[in-house]
This record gives sequence, C-alpha cells and structure tokens, in this order.
Amino acid sequence: MSDWFVHALRVRYQETDRMGVVYHANVLNWFEIGRTEWIRSLGVSYRKLEEAGLYLPVVEAEVRFHRPALYDDIVEVRTRPTDLTPTGIAFAYEIRRRNGESDGQPNDSDDGLAAGPAEGADAGELLASGRTRHAWLNARWKPCRLDRQAPEVYAVLERVCPARRNG
Repeated sequence: MSDWFVHALRVRYQETDRMGVVYHANVLNWFEIGRTEWIRSLGVSYRKLEEAGLYLPVVEAEVRFHRPALYDDIVEVRTRPTDLTPTGIAFAYEIRRRNGESDGQPNDSDDGLAAGPAEGADAGELLASGRTRHAWLNARWKPCRLDRQAPEVYAVLERVCPARRNG
C-alpha cells in the first residue's frame, strides 16, 4: 500500500515552545493520532483491542525534522503501514504543512480538517518524517500473535498492509 492516510489538525498554542515552534516531542503525539485515526478508518478501535486484552506499544521510533511547524498552522499527519507480521506492525509518517495554510499568520478557517485518504499531488511542505515499529502484546504484557489472538482484526490489517514475505 503506497497511499497515505491523512488526518489534518491545527497546531495549538500549547504545542509550541518559547521559540514559537512546535516542541519536538509533540510530533510523536501526532504520529499516534495518525495511527489511531488510520486504524479507526478501517473499523478497528484501539479501545476495543485493549478491552480484549491486546496492546500495541511502540518499540522503536525515529523522527527527522525538516522545517518547523508554527502555532495555528494546519498540518497533515500522513500515515501508512510499511510492514505487517503476526507479531507486529510498522508505520511511516510525514507531517506536512497544508499549502497556503500558514506563514505564521492567524488562520480562523476550519475548512479541510477532515481525515481520509490523500487526494491530489499537492502534498504541502514537508515538516517532519519518521517511522514507528510496534509489537502485539496480550493482557499479561507478553508478546503474542495477532493472527491467533484476533484473527478477524489481523484479516482486516492483512488486506491493507504490506506483509513481510520472508521473515
């Protein structure tokens, strides 16, 4: 799957630091928002997974910062799975400023904050990129195989995720 799932959000004042840019750790929060909304778009809820005793913690994370995001920018959190195995899943991310949506000037419009597949080639300015890797854990916090614990969820993910073929 090469298509990005896009979730737009507005940079809140509390997410910025004294320099007026988004504090670096908030990008990891945005990655989580992207993952959560992506899986929700497939009809799967993190809440229901956790209620069933399945957890998906981050075991590896990497972020590269390209340009700063500023207060009131409208940014797109772009998320896509890059690898699926029965024991884990990996994601790639891009944070992009919506074209024409900020130059540090106030933006009072709420237009275009919907989530969904990326449309069009105009992706906007790249602000950050990264990846995360996750492992499936059971209610005892032990590694488990999703294809055995929740085969219906694994089947949904298998339809839309690249699978590791020899590993």
